[in-house]
Amino acid sequence: MLKASDTMIDLSFNRRTALKALSLSAGAALLKLPASAKGPVEKPSPAFKYSLNMSTIRGQKLGFVKELETASKAGFSSVEIWIDTFQGYLQQGGSVTEARRIIHDLGIEVENAIGFAKWIVDDEATRKAGLEQLQREMEQLAQIGCKRIAAPPMGANGSNAPLIDLNVVTERYLTILEMGKNTGVMPILEMWGGSPNLKKISQVLYVITESGHKDARVLMDTFHIFKGGSNPDSMAFVGKDAVDIFHINDYPAGITPGKISEPDRIYPGDGIAPLKQMLQHIKHPGKPVIISLEVFNNNYYQQDALLVAKTGLAKMKAATEGI
Repeated sequence: MLKASDTMIDLSFNRRTALKALSLSAGAALLKLPASAKGPVEKPSPAFKYSLNMSTIRGQKLGFVKELETASKAGFSSVEIWIDTFQGYLQQGGSVTEARRIIHDLGIEVENAIGFAKWIVDDEATRKAGLEQLQREMEQLAQIGCKRIAAPPMGANGSNAPLIDLNVVTERYLTILEMGKNTGVMPILEMWGGSPNLKKISQVLYVITESGHKDARVLMDTFHIFKGGSNPDSMAFVGKDAVDIFHINDYPAGITPGKISEPDRIYPGDGIAPLKQMLQHIKHPGKPVIISLEVFNNNYYQQDALLVAKTGLAKMKAATEGI
């Protein structure tokens, strides 16, 4: 014969068992909810950001503000400006405050600036002047929100320029990296294929790795990789974190590295450069890489700047399709 206490224990046990079963069933049901009921699914970030280097419309002589407006109208949200154009704007009465407002209102991000300070040269007086110039430029750029400045081998790029030991280049690059750390505008080591110094991927790679600096970056370029005789597959050895920006363009068939010159640059996809292969090498799994259209084509300079910018953007998107 069952006791009252036994009945209470059984009822309690059955209640707990039922509640547990209900809980498990509810959990299982939740796990089987359709995707639409689980909240928004985060889309992967795009692999590339499209930028306009103002070299591409430099020949139209629009001036600093109209260049920015043209880039914005064409659909670019990122640009690379040229230091001399920006300083010309300031000398003609513009201000960094006004420039920052214009950039903000246009929804443009100034990713980098193209400058030519002689930070790398052996001559001490020239290098000191170059460092002072670079310091001024970094301070100006910081005020308009620009994050980077190109650091090419300016002054050590003539055909008769002496070779500078890469360990010396590394020390000098470390000097300007510290300047960048203090100003918030980081110098990117730029390779120039026609220069005796920093003409190859292997050379800029040596400098940034030997520096050991967390902010060291390299600026490669389709044209300069070809001009300097680097194998495009060497790009695979450059750490993906070392590439923030890549200058994209193309070059025609039937011209050798020794003969090709800046005006021979053409739109991406209009030549024979292995662009898909190059872009695959620099694609970063965790962040978009900025690809910036840099050409100096005299035929394009004869055309409407907005048309050139729009055409360039369309060609860039086509080049990155499927990567």
